[in-house]
Amino acid sequence: MFLSVFDMFKIGIGPSSSHTMGPMVAAGRFLELLRRSPFQATGLRASLHGSLAFTGVGHATDRATILGLAGFLPDSYDAKQADAALVEIAQKKTVTPDLLPELKFDPKTDLIFDYDHPLTGHPNGMILMATDQQGDILLKETYFSIGGGFVVTEAEQAMEPTLDARDASRPYPFETAEMMLDMTRASGKSIAELKHTNELTHMGRREFDGEISRIWQVMNDCINRGLCTDGTLPGGLNVRRRAKTIHQALLQEQKLNLTAPHTINDWICTYAMAVNEENAAGGQVVTAPTNGAAGVVPAVLRYWLDHVPGASSTGIGDFLLTASAIGGLIKHNASISGAEAGCQAEIGSAAAMAAAGLCAVMGGTPFQVENAAEIALEHHLGMTCDPVKGLVQVPCIERNGLGAIKAVTAASLALRGDGNHFVPLDSCIETMRQTGVDMSERYKETSLGGLAVNIPNC
Repeated sequence: MFLSVFDMFKIGIGPSSSHTMGPMVAAGRFLELLRRSPFQATGLRASLHGSLAFTGVGHATDRATILGLAGFLPDSYDAKQADAALVEIAQKKTVTPDLLPELKFDPKTDLIFDYDHPLTGHPNGMILMATDQQGDILLKETYFSIGGGFVVTEAEQAMEPTLDARDASRPYPFETAEMMLDMTRASGKSIAELKHTNELTHMGRREFDGEISRIWQVMNDCINRGLCTDGTLPGGLNVRRRAKTIHQALLQEQKLNLTAPHTINDWICTYAMAVNEENAAGGQVVTAPTNGAAGVVPAVLRYWLDHVPGASSTGIGDFLLTASAIGGLIKHNASISGAEAGCQAEIGSAAAMAAAGLCAVMGGTPFQVENAAEIALEHHLGMTCDPVKGLVQVPCIERNGLGAIKAVTAASLALRGDGNHFVPLDSCIETMRQTGVDMSERYKETSLGGLAVNIPNC
């Protein structure tokens, strides 16, 4: 399976790519399956398992599943229409997706949080069913939301994945960092150029340029909304938005020429927090590679554009292409799912991607870029996923800020060297995978350990 830059960066909604976007996408796939089936279904039913059950309410998994079964999709999501639809579904206890008859669906009885029967394919599992008049199951499919908005069926999950190295249609197929670097050495191309050439085998240059511009536009708009919005985030923790206040203070200090050198960290952190406050509020974000880590890549790119001398918007494509190459390697060889490998797979992956992108646009060689990604990922190894009350707020919002700062530091360190380093990126990715396997389930987005159980009155 070829992982495009537009697979790694997908426009969607908060608060979670695996717990919100994924279930909505799965529901959409099930509706397509039902449209093609010979069965005359009259009702729908859904059960959530594993992490989708344990942190489903905090991550709006229930809401996403209901809306998905009503025909909503992440990339065309309209918040006002969704709110109206939820009210109507609760009253009528039916959904009416396009090209299907009205189907019985009572959110209170037909959406089940199954805490006792995890599915074996992945921690984020759900079963969707179509029923007849008697409530007997006519059609059933199991889906796994594997991180970053990616969804697979039980059968697809069991299949051996195929990525670039086995896809003969791509001029530069690689599935390890070592292969990637060998190709840059042999071709004389940068990592971004390898990815760009691969991308153009399945889409035109104009279409590609337009889609890249759209991805950055959505990222940047998300930052800007976060920087000018205050208030309290939903969910019951009463977490106040801080990005606007911090940003206003930074602008005032800048105006008065009172900025200390370390304050650049505050700018980077604030850009990231702005994104993840928007995500926590259910706003439009771009998976980078997930919603929970959506602030890191945009923050580092915005930092480069606004604060680094010589930066130009012409480099945005190279930044995102390079970042997606690293994200694809991590997803293929380990995981980008917090429910599978903890937050090292989310913030760690995002920091590695951002570090690589920044290093590339600042003139780094492919070997320095690989070094930057490795430094950033290495220093997130072992990070657990323990959201308080199952909400993508504490510690997630600040964690994006610190991940962005680490990414900038990693890129800077790599640029100070010549690309030679002790730990290869491939070894670091494998270490992350093994650490995820060894990590207790309590620290994999279940809110059963860590901060989630040690904060009073939550």
